[in-house]
Amino acid sequence: MNFPMNFIAAGTDYSTLTHQVSAPYLRKSFALASQPLKAEMLICGLGFYDLYINGTRVMKGELAPYISNPDDLIYYDLYDVKKNLRVGENVIGICLGTGFQNNPGGFHWFFENAKWRGAPQVAFRLDADELAIESDETVLTSPSPIFFDDYRMGEYYDARNEQPGWFSPGFNDSHWTPAIKAPMPRGEARLCTAQPITVQSEIKPVSITEVPDGYIYDFGINHAGLFRLELDGTAGQEITLHLGEHLINGQLNLRNIAFNDKKDTQKDIYICKDGFQTYTPTFTYHGYQYIFIKGLKPEQATTEALTYLVMHSDLQERGGFTCSDETINTLQELTKRSTLANFHYFPTDCPHREKNGWTGDAALSIEHMLLNFNPEASISEWLVNICKAQNEKGAIPGIIPTAGWGYGWGSGPCWDCVIVWLPYYVYQYRGDKAILAENATAIFRYLDFLSTLIREDGLIAYSLGDWCPAARKPDDAKAPIHVVDTIISMDLCEKAAFIFGELDMPHHRDIALSLHEKLYTAARARLINYSTMTVDGNTQTTQAMAIHFNLFTPGEKPQAFQVLIDIIRQSNDHLDVGIFGGRVLFHVLAEHGHIDLAIKMITQPTFPSYGWWLAQGATSLWEDFQIDPENITSHNHHFWGDISHFFIRHLAGIHYNPYGTRSELDIRPQFPKALDHVEGYHIAPEGEIRVKWQRKGEQIVLSVIVPEGLSGLIKLPLGYVFDNGYAIKPIGCGEFTIV
Repeated sequence: MNFPMNFIAAGTDYSTLTHQVSAPYLRKSFALASQPLKAEMLICGLGFYDLYINGTRVMKGELAPYISNPDDLIYYDLYDVKKNLRVGENVIGICLGTGFQNNPGGFHWFFENAKWRGAPQVAFRLDADELAIESDETVLTSPSPIFFDDYRMGEYYDARNEQPGWFSPGFNDSHWTPAIKAPMPRGEARLCTAQPITVQSEIKPVSITEVPDGYIYDFGINHAGLFRLELDGTAGQEITLHLGEHLINGQLNLRNIAFNDKKDTQKDIYICKDGFQTYTPTFTYHGYQYIFIKGLKPEQATTEALTYLVMHSDLQERGGFTCSDETINTLQELTKRSTLANFHYFPTDCPHREKNGWTGDAALSIEHMLLNFNPEASISEWLVNICKAQNEKGAIPGIIPTAGWGYGWGSGPCWDCVIVWLPYYVYQYRGDKAILAENATAIFRYLDFLSTLIREDGLIAYSLGDWCPAARKPDDAKAPIHVVDTIISMDLCEKAAFIFGELDMPHHRDIALSLHEKLYTAARARLINYSTMTVDGNTQTTQAMAIHFNLFTPGEKPQAFQVLIDIIRQSNDHLDVGIFGGRVLFHVLAEHGHIDLAIKMITQPTFPSYGWWLAQGATSLWEDFQIDPENITSHNHHFWGDISHFFIRHLAGIHYNPYGTRSELDIRPQFPKALDHVEGYHIAPEGEIRVKWQRKGEQIVLSVIVPEGLSGLIKLPLGYVFDNGYAIKPIGCGEFTIV
C-alpha cells in the first residue's frame, strides 16, 4: 500500500506535566466539480486523531489509529469516504491528541524520555477519483478547546474556546495559521488490523452522594471507558472530575492508581460555556466505578449529569458459562468484565494506573480470552509489535509498547513466554497457521536468548516469577524463582518445538527440543526430592507447576499430587499461590479427582479466595489478595481470570483440540457435589459446542451439541457411567443419562 508520508503538525511545542499545550485543530478545504465514483482516505495520527469530513465524524472508533511505539510501527487507517463528499467545497477536519507521541503521564516507565517524543502530527491522503488531497503546509491549524490531554492522566477542555463549524464548509478560517512540516517518523508503516475501540454500552449512576467539596457518583460496577457530562452551565464554571475504583471511608481513593498521593491521575477538567452543553473526553479513557465531581451546583447534581460510557476493543462473545452456584456465575461475569475493561487494542494490566501491555498478563489470560471472545485479530497485531520490540539479543521487554523500559526488571521467562503462548494457543483454538509462521523467527531468536540465561547448575532465575502471591507483597513470592522460571522455560521450549513441527522446520524443532531436554534434565536432578516427591520450595505453586508441566513422570505424579494436597491442607484449603501457580492449580486438582476441593478454594468466602473478593464487594477481578483494602493495588486485572477457562473446561467438560491436532474434541464433564446444573459453550471454527448437565434425583442428564466435522469422545469421571454401563462413548449430539 502507498502510505502518505508527508507528516505535518501545528507546531513543535508539546505538553509536559507543568506546561499545557492545546490539542490542535487542522482544516483542509478543497473543491469537487462532480460527485466522485470512489473516494478513500488514508490517515496516520501520532498520537491519536479525530477525523471529520464536511462536519460528519468519520471514525472506526476511539483512540485511533493504534497504540504503538512509533519508532517501531506507525499505524494507518483506511476509510471509504465517498458518501461524505459533495459537489463544491469540502472540508477535512482533524483534531490531534498526544497519545503515545507524547505521554508525560507514563513517567513511571520513562515514557517522558522516549526518543520519539514531540508534538502530535498527522499524515493523510484523500483519493477521490483522479484527485488526491494530501497533508501539506496548505492545511490550516488552530488551538482546540482541549488545552491538555494525556493517555493516562486525562483531558482538560474549555468550552469557551469552541469554534462552531470549524470542520464544515463555509467556516471563516482567515485567522488560522498554516501547518508546518513535521519530522519523518522512524517506524514501519502499517495498516491497523486490530479490532477498533468502541463505546459498547451506557450506565446510569446507582447513587449520588454529597461529600465535602462535591459529589460522588457510583455506577455500581468497575469497568473502563469514558463518561458523558450534561448540564446547563454558565461560562467559566469549572467542573473537575476525579475517576477511581475504590472508596475508603466514603472518600475516593486514588493512591492505588497513582503510585502516590497526587490527584492528577484520571482527572478531567471541563470549563463551561453558557447554556446546555455536553462533553465527553476524546483522547483518553479511564478505569473506574466512581466519579468524584467538583464544581456542580446542587441543582446540577442529577442522575442525568453523568453517564458511564463503557468502552473497549470491539470483541464479540464466543463462549460462556453458567451453573447453579451464583458465586461461580458472578466470577464468570467478573472475569469477562475485567477481560474487556483491559482490552484496548491489546490486553492491558489495568485500565487506569498503567494501561500497559504487560506480556505475562496476556500469556496467563490467553486461553480464557480465546474461549470467551474473538481476540485473535488484535492478538496477531500486538504480536507484530512484540516482535518489533525484541532487541538484538532476542530479549523481550515486560511491557509492549515500551520506550526502552522492561528488558531487565519486568521481564523474564514467565513474561517472555508471551512470544510462544500467544501464537500457540491462537493456533490451537482457531487453527490459523499464519500466526505461527509470522512469529517463528522471533520465537527462535528468543530461544537463543533463553539459552544465555541458563546458570551453571542448568537452571534459570531471571527477573519476575510467581508475581502477586496471596497475602504477600507482589514481588515476595513463596515459590523460588529458579523453580518457576525453569519450568516455564521448559514449557515454552516444548511449545516452540510443536510450532516448528507444524511449520515443517525440523532444524529449529530439534534445537527447541534439545534446549527443553537440557532444562528438563537439570530440573529433574536439582529440583525434586525423590524420597518425598516434593519440589524445591514446598509450595502450592511449585508442586502444581511441576505436575502440570510434566516435570514429574506419570508414575511419580500420584505421590507428588498427594504432596500438593498436604500442602493445601496446611493452608486450611486456601490458595497460597501467585499468578503462575494460580494459572495451573485448579486444573491439576480437577485432573486428579479433586474437583470439589478446587471449587471450595475458588468460592469460599474466607481470605484468601475469589469468593472473599465477592464478599468485599468486588465487581471485577482484583490484582492481588490482600486483607487490607488499602494495600490492594488494582481492582481491575484479568490475569487471575483463568478460572473461566477452568469452568468451561472442567465443569462443562469442553476440551477443544485436546491433543494438538485439528478438529478434535473431548467432552469430559465433572460433577462437583456443590453443583446441581452446569451449562457451557464455545464457538469453535467448526461451529458451536454446547454442553449442559443437570442432576435429576440419583441421575445426571447430560446434553451435548457438537458441530459436524469434530471427532472425539465423551468421557465420564471415575465413579460415573452411562446407563449402558460404559464410561466412554464416541462424541455426538444427544441427551445422555448418567448414573
